[in-house]
Amino acid sequence: MMRVCQIVPSLEEHHGGPSKSVLALAQALARAGAAVDLLAAHATERQVRDFERLRIRIHPRTWPRRLCCSAGLRAELAAQRYDIVHSHALWLRPLHYAHQHADATGAPFVISPRGMMSPWAWGFHRGRKLFARRFVHPGAFEAAAGWHATSQEEAEAIQALGFRQPICVAPNGVEPPEPAEHAAARAAWHRWCPESAERPTALFYSRFHCKKRVLELIDLWLERAPRDWLLLMVGVPEEYTPAQLETYVLRAGGGGQVRVHDGVGRPAPYPVASLFLLPSHSENFGLVIAEAMASGVPVLVTDTTPWTEVNSRGVGWCVPWQSYGEVLSAALRESPTALAARGAAARTWVTEQFSWASSARKLAAFYRELLAERARPPTPDGTG
Repeated sequence: MMRVCQIVPSLEEHHGGPSKSVLALAQALARAGAAVDLLAAHATERQVRDFERLRIRIHPRTWPRRLCCSAGLRAELAAQRYDIVHSHALWLRPLHYAHQHADATGAPFVISPRGMMSPWAWGFHRGRKLFARRFVHPGAFEAAAGWHATSQEEAEAIQALGFRQPICVAPNGVEPPEPAEHAAARAAWHRWCPESAERPTALFYSRFHCKKRVLELIDLWLERAPRDWLLLMVGVPEEYTPAQLETYVLRAGGGGQVRVHDGVGRPAPYPVASLFLLPSHSENFGLVIAEAMASGVPVLVTDTTPWTEVNSRGVGWCVPWQSYGEVLSAALRESPTALAARGAAARTWVTEQFSWASSARKLAAFYRELLAERARPPTPDGTG
């Protein structure tokens, strides 16, 4: 049985998509027959959870906490041996721990950038990232035996930066909500935001971060949207808090057109939406986009996300930012029946095409290829 270590800086909800997707991937790999350890750091707590073929070990962060340092996580790694060491996300100390452990034990080392190598992300706070590459996890990128990308676009971004190791493209999976779960979430959001029960609602659901064009979306909505529509913005506070965004809306004269809520600890609000909006600067996959479609909601996203296929399938729109406002106006003019039909087609498509079982199979095969390459005797010229 292949023994695999999956490492991620955090499984806390406010750390965004990888906190959800890496856990789901670890579970899928375990169901596929691997023995998986999932290691992470936490703000304060040590947590231990054991399932069939899946061990979860979460250790408290130590100073400097901002870099997700964790003496316990490092010690946990030192006490184990794995066939594969797979680290998710960049710029933080757990990547260094994974690199060190793989180097010491000879295990192939795989890195998932999780969107952090796109052109926009690579240039954002460039100085901090140069510092991290040199001092936080020195040599990690060059030491990788392979990369895991969640879309072909992300694979191309890795290659464009000059990395030539093999890349496995294994998208995130998505599952439609159970009917009872869907109904409970709808009822809850109708309580928290009563207007969503009375008006057609467009939904933004992601981190409140400039990467997502949060302020630009508000501006565009106030300029373009009919007064009968509501924009519901639900997210994880990061660069902006809900109160700051509500103030921004009021100062722009948009009272009653936008409502902002903290989404931490609450169910996803897809059931109250007729249209999902994410005008992001960059997404390696965009799990919330897939989740929205799995919930039967058509999407309007930017073409810096890997979802151009929604255009040809008629389940939404994936367009350049320069065209976003015009397409938003057209989408909001569609009838409720037309939007619902797009959403139903979206649900069918993503649930058939994107599964965690499929991603786990692709990654397991990639791991085996890396192990076979590592075991292959060197050729006379020493290249292996």
